Amino acid sequence: MYENDLDSSVNEYEEEYKPSNYSKQLKWDMAIGLQEVDNLKPSKYLEKLAEENVEGNLTIKEVENELKDYYSEKNKSTKLNKNELECDFVSTRIVEILDDNSFELSVKYLKYIHKFIFQDIYEFAGEFRKIDISKSEKILNNDSVSYGDSNSLEDSLEYDISKELKKNYKEMKIVEVIKSISEFSSNIWQVHPFREGNTRTTAVFIIKYLRSLGYDVDNTLFKDKSIYFRNAMVRSNYFNNYLNIKEDNTYLIKFYENLLLGKNNNLRSTDLIVKDLFT
Repeated sequence: MYENDLDSSVNEYEEEYKPSNYSKQLKWDMAIGLQEVDNLKPSKYLEKLAEENVEGNLTIKEVENELKDYYSEKNKSTKLNKNELECDFVSTRIVEILDDNSFELSVKYLKYIHKFIFQDIYEFAGEFRKIDISKSEKILNNDSVSYGDSNSLEDSLEYDISKELKKNYKEMKIVEVIKSISEFSSNIWQVHPFREGNTRTTAVFIIKYLRSLGYDVDNTLFKDKSIYFRNAMVRSNYFNNYLNIKEDNTYLIKFYENLLLGKNNNLRSTDLIVKDLFT
């Protein structure tokens, strides 16, 4: 083979075509994939409705109404699957809120997101917890992150957001942006202001925040790596003074590098296992 045989400059550029419903499909992929942080899977019926929405045959409101009718009938029988119900409604609400471009960097808006996406599931949607909580984590050998004190949840969030409001991302290099967003989202998640649904709420809040700043967010990461995302949040907030284990934000930074820079960091939850806790 001669040198000229390897010259691709003679080839014409081809336009890459993305269908008009491409962004809609990504929103559904993200919304449904994010439910895996709580081991939730959609019903076959939602998959059918989502496809109809992507194709433009059903509006998101029509999808919601179809789901309400569907589960109203299910509730009359013994066939109601509560996990599918939660996955279906929360996924649909996430798609709806992602369709809305409005955003406000505030505690009030964080509450609004939780209330909106969980309005069909929890009576306490949009309300801060009044008790302290812990949660066994597999990567921590069933130890727990130290979550925010129930008596100071609002103050903690106000502090984190007030610091964030002072930042000017337009003057930052992308490496600084990623580091800053990683720290901010980690802090918000650590407060864990709600009894349930904190990771999903944080993810939607951060996606909408990044979009408001003008960043192109790769939703496919939340489809494929939502469990890694949560475990990275865990690792960025876990410390154990007795074993000299410190918080490690590097895994979350890798996630955001893939999200905002299109990097190809290998994101594996097995890498986040704190081995010192298993000896």
